[in-house]
Amino acid sequence: MDKKRRRFYFRLLILAVLCGAIVFTIYSSFTKEKREVLQVGDSAPDFELVDMNGETHRLTEYKGQGVFLNFWGTWCAPCEREFPIIERYYQEYQDEGIQVLAVNIAESDFVVQNYIERKNLSFPVVIDKQKSVMSVYNINPLPTTFLINPEGIIEKIITGEMSETQIRNYMEQIMPAKSL
Repeated sequence: MDKKRRRFYFRLLILAVLCGAIVFTIYSSFTKEKREVLQVGDSAPDFELVDMNGETHRLTEYKGQGVFLNFWGTWCAPCEREFPIIERYYQEYQDEGIQVLAVNIAESDFVVQNYIERKNLSFPVVIDKQKSVMSVYNINPLPTTFLINPEGIIEKIITGEMSETQIRNYMEQIMPAKSL
C-alpha cells in the first residue's frame, strides 16, 4: 500500500511539472507576440554596430540620406545573389544620398571578412554579434531589407530575395530628392 501511494504522488508530481511546462510555454508565446513589430511609417530604431574596419556606425548618422538596411548571412543563397546588384547600385547612387548598411547576423569576423573580399563589397558591413539589432527589428527570415527615408522613417520592409529591378527602384524610392 505504501508503495502504491508513493507511485501515485510521484506520478502526480510529474503531471504537475508537465502542466507547469505547458502553461509556461503558452504564456511565453503570448508575451512574445506582444513585442512591438516595426511597420511602415515607424521611426527606424537607432543602433550602433562596428564594421570590419573597426569603425562604428549609428543609424542616426545617416539622417538626411536614404538608407538601404539589409540583414543577411554568408550562408544565405538569396543574399549572395543580391549583393552584386546592391553593390552596383550603391556605386551608382551613393553620391545621390543613398547609403547601404549590411547587417550580418552573428557570424565570425573571419568568415564575414572573407565573404566581403570575395564579393568585393565597398558598402559598410557590420556584425550584430549579440543579435540585439536583429531582435529590435524582428528579423525573420533572411534576407530582410528596410528602406529608411532621409527623415529616418521606414518606407518599406522587404522579406526575401529582391530582383535587380526591385533593388534599383527601392534605392530610387528613398533618394533624398525623391522622398520630399
